[in-house]
Amino acid sequence: MRNLYSSIWMIATVGIWLAAAIPQGSAQSPPPVRVAIVGLTHGHVEGFLAALPQHSDVKLVGIAEADTTLWTRYGQKYSLPDTLFYKSMANMIERCHPQAILVYTSIAEHRHAIEIAAQYGLAVMVEKPLTISLDDALAIRRVAREHHIQVMVNYETTWYASNKAAYDEAADRRIGEIRRMVIHDGHQGPKEIGVQPEFLSWLTDPAQNGAGALYDFGCYGADLATWMMHGETPLAVTAVVNHDKPQLYPHVDDDATIVLQYPRAQAVIQASWNWPFSRKDMEVYGATGYAITVGPDKVRLRYEHDAEERTVTAPPPGGPRKNSLDYLAAVLRGQFIPKGDLTALDTNIVVMQILDSARESARAGRTIRLTRIEE
Repeated sequence: MRNLYSSIWMIATVGIWLAAAIPQGSAQSPPPVRVAIVGLTHGHVEGFLAALPQHSDVKLVGIAEADTTLWTRYGQKYSLPDTLFYKSMANMIERCHPQAILVYTSIAEHRHAIEIAAQYGLAVMVEKPLTISLDDALAIRRVAREHHIQVMVNYETTWYASNKAAYDEAADRRIGEIRRMVIHDGHQGPKEIGVQPEFLSWLTDPAQNGAGALYDFGCYGADLATWMMHGETPLAVTAVVNHDKPQLYPHVDDDATIVLQYPRAQAVIQASWNWPFSRKDMEVYGATGYAITVGPDKVRLRYEHDAEERTVTAPPPGGPRKNSLDYLAAVLRGQFIPKGDLTALDTNIVVMQILDSARESARAGRTIRLTRIEE
């Protein structure tokens, strides 16, 4: 009996030692996903590089950028080794073997970058909007389907807890069926807030950005409205643009209003480089109440029998919807498939149909009727 107890004690001791020796979670933790950057001319790349150290599940393996002066600037600011930089996107992919490409070029260059990535079977996340025209958007959809790749669009407002809370209020019918949305996005203007010179150069070029504020900030509202309406294509689009600061922005609009007509609802998108301060907020009015977002995590609510409104703090989004990097990692690991959400390609095909029609409406001075694009 003494030998039996001795053997049991030895087995337990060895088990405890082995448990302590093996790092916790090592069996469950997948390796970090390998991502590469294409382009450094979009100023939003700063947000990615600043956030990267807090994301151990994402590893930057390469950067493709033809302008070597940008290599120096970003390399010094974010302590990036020279070995990360390449002039050619294809060369970078072949040497670094990323799993996904993050595109920080002008909007007009998105299609080309996605087409190259597709040849290598790589997922792509571009900065908003998807591209410069509906024709380009449909070409992107074709190549994505042909090569079976995910194409996603990153908007800052995708990760706002307040927007998800407003969506839930409408989806759960707590405010009733949606009747009207008013979406405001913009700031004082890219020149006024001091964006990087290479960023300003293409933002103010309609051939590279599609338009001015109409595309730069109108895309947020088009994306949110399409999501709130569960992917529904509007019946009609009417847009008016202003050139309030022609001395600063001679070639593009600096203020735009887009009206979307649905069978039982209306969305008004106000996009501007003329706000006195930065803003990104949304008003959603239903048949029995409203939800008005205030910043990233506050919502003002009022239902039909309430004496007054109240302000609530929205809970942080769960799962991969906390930020773009967690989302991307989840998609690459097969834990989540983008479909019908703010980043998804199907949503952003409708967004591009809205933006393309808004640009034509403003140019022609008339309402543009829309039909649903075949899946």
